[in-house]
Amino acid sequence: MPHATLISLFGHKAWADAELFDVLATLPDAQAGALHTALRTLNHIHVVDRLFRARLSGEPAPFDATNTEATPTLAQLRADVATTDAWYQGHVASLGAAALAEVLDFRFTDGDRGRMSREEILLHVAMHGGYHRGNVGQVLKSIGVAPPRDLYTRHLHQSEPARRQA
Repeated sequence: MPHATLISLFGHKAWADAELFDVLATLPDAQAGALHTALRTLNHIHVVDRLFRARLSGEPAPFDATNTEATPTLAQLRADVATTDAWYQGHVASLGAAALAEVLDFRFTDGDRGRMSREEILLHVAMHGGYHRGNVGQVLKSIGVAPPRDLYTRHLHQSEPARRQA
């Protein structure tokens, strides 16, 4: 995969995450249950992002499971996700072809061994987040709230308006 595509995917991820948090911030107090469900799912994405960040950085795992017992507040999770998204964007931009091809051995939180290239890890992080943002979108639909249209094509055309002139 071209390096520019990975950079674009992580730009999309940060944009889509921010758009989803914008919608969640508008939920009325009467939708606390739906918000809690959404936060649990988004926290799972964040924890997995952080686990793979540690693997990419050669650091110890910051969590021992793929979610936390406590549910963070919307504001705290939004800030944490933005920080992690920014890290990924910087990290991806700093990698060359040789680094992307490097294979890393690690352990999943269940103790199983894992072996993936840096590029495979990055693709997993991007795809995993998209999958679960879709889950949150379904929660929003179930309470009559339109989820953001976090399509990659929409992101490309908003971030590069000249594409619409072609």
